[in-house]
Amino acid sequence: MRKRVLDSVCLAVLCTILTLGLWPFHTPPNDVTWLQDRNGLRFGEYGVVISSATSAMPHAAAEAQAGSIEIWVQPARMWDSGTFLAFYVPENLYRFSLRQSQTDLRLQGEDDREPATTSSIYVDDVFQGKGPTFLTVTSGAGGVAVYVDGILANRPERLRLPVNSFAGRIVLGGSPGQEDGWKGRLLGFAIYQRALTPPQVERHSQSWKATGSPEIAAEDGPSAIYLFDEHAGSVIHSRAETGTDLSIPGKFVVPDQIFLEPFWREFSMSRDYWSAALKNVVGFVPLGLSFYASLSVVRRVKRAALLTILLGTLVSITIEVLQADLPTRDSGMTDIFTNTLGTWAGVVLFRNWLVQAIFQKALRLLPG
Repeated sequence: MRKRVLDSVCLAVLCTILTLGLWPFHTPPNDVTWLQDRNGLRFGEYGVVISSATSAMPHAAAEAQAGSIEIWVQPARMWDSGTFLAFYVPENLYRFSLRQSQTDLRLQGEDDREPATTSSIYVDDVFQGKGPTFLTVTSGAGGVAVYVDGILANRPERLRLPVNSFAGRIVLGGSPGQEDGWKGRLLGFAIYQRALTPPQVERHSQSWKATGSPEIAAEDGPSAIYLFDEHAGSVIHSRAETGTDLSIPGKFVVPDQIFLEPFWREFSMSRDYWSAALKNVVGFVPLGLSFYASLSVVRRVKRAALLTILLGTLVSITIEVLQADLPTRDSGMTDIFTNTLGTWAGVVLFRNWLVQAIFQKALRLLPG
């Protein structure tokens, strides 16, 4: 009887962990819909838009080593987080991205002064839940500048973007490599082949808000403009001749999804990273507790602690391998380490005299 009860507990713990790690077990529909009351798209829980081809930096922009982007967004909630714009190529998934981090904006890009490394800057209190926010990022000889609603918000001296930062495949509402979905409304997006001046930034911001499209002069150098005025279908056309079309997939997808991302690429000092790591440790403590109790006390297996920890590692590896085929989940090596640590913590916790006493008392209440 005692063995059956403990076996049931172990099975329940294992099924719970597998469910939490692999849910929803399938690829959901792409939750992107057209707005009915104005131009734009709404991104739901799992929604993404991807360029149908790789966008190239026009020759003039490459020669000048300059470019700009404009994007008009309204997050669903100001306490959410997620990437709403990314440029990437398969050999570099982290070329450039803009991410909502609750009320703050995070800009991440490859640093021109240190190739193959990425840097991040934050602009505080950008998303306050008061309506759509118009963002402009310019890059040129004067460095990088971030504007919010036409007003300069940050000019980071420590970041210099390469000329190709605003080229590659475009992802809206999500991120390449790993799922990092964003929820909200996207009302406009444009790419320029030069660093817009402050007066141009202000003029564009005002015209976007007043008319739903930018007031663009020839010298502004637009290479792609997306007004999201189709209101139906799965293709979004660029209103500039050189821009590539965007596509709304029928099923949710993570472009170039990573298989077991190395822990040194996943690591960051962000609150989201450490929160996820803590959850992964705590989530495997019950597995360590239950299986070690069953193997050591009831079944009297030798090296029960080692076997339990190995089991936790194998379960974690299985989950991470299967997650590589689920676009709603992230496959990474960090989870294997944190899950193993959680299993070990469960073993150590069971060896505590108080836990042992409670366990032994519970066993005595069960029929032999």
